[in-house]
Amino acid sequence: MLLNNQHEEHQKELLSTQIEIQNQTMQHIGREIHDNIGQKLTLASLYTQQLAYENKAPQITESIENISAIINQSLSELRALSKSLTDDSIDSLSLVELIQSECEKVNELKKCKVTFKNNEDAANYNYQIKSVLLRICQEFMQNSIKHSKCKNINIILMRNNDHLSFILADDGKGFDVDKKSNGIGLLNMKKRTEIIGGKASIQSSTSSGTQLTISIPL
Repeated sequence: MLLNNQHEEHQKELLSTQIEIQNQTMQHIGREIHDNIGQKLTLASLYTQQLAYENKAPQITESIENISAIINQSLSELRALSKSLTDDSIDSLSLVELIQSECEKVNELKKCKVTFKNNEDAANYNYQIKSVLLRICQEFMQNSIKHSKCKNINIILMRNNDHLSFILADDGKGFDVDKKSNGIGLLNMKKRTEIIGGKASIQSSTSSGTQLTISIPL
């Protein structure tokens, strides 16, 4: 029993280290995109603008302007990618704020209505818990919008003493859990929950929607 506990603790430490390394790697890639590739594309855009200004042949000018437009579009997409990779919002925001932000993004799409309820105690957690629950929240909502054709998604985050509950439910068409229990999405959410020492269970039927319940001892 002692050896099993030591093994589990060791596995958790390894997973925690992996998450930290992945985060640092993404930060590095994001900075490289912004500082290196971004600057080169900006310079290329300036060159094409100068060529278009100096050139007198209308057809060539149009081609140059098309190239410039492609470069500027690529630059805009790279900046967005760089920002997402270097985003430190998980560190700076509370779990409630992070989930609230995701709910607002989905509500802005107007494809379904997301309702988020929480208690004030469920505010401050470490990076690992916030990161895992945020990713699970994002994946659940994306799956609900894409597959279930739901009209409502309800999310509850509650802390009671030393226990955290995270419940996500939609009113979509649902699915047969027995047939899809080994689906990549479900396995990912369960595996992520295990990383932070929690348990995940899912209930769904073709007539009553889907509910994911996550329980985490604190």
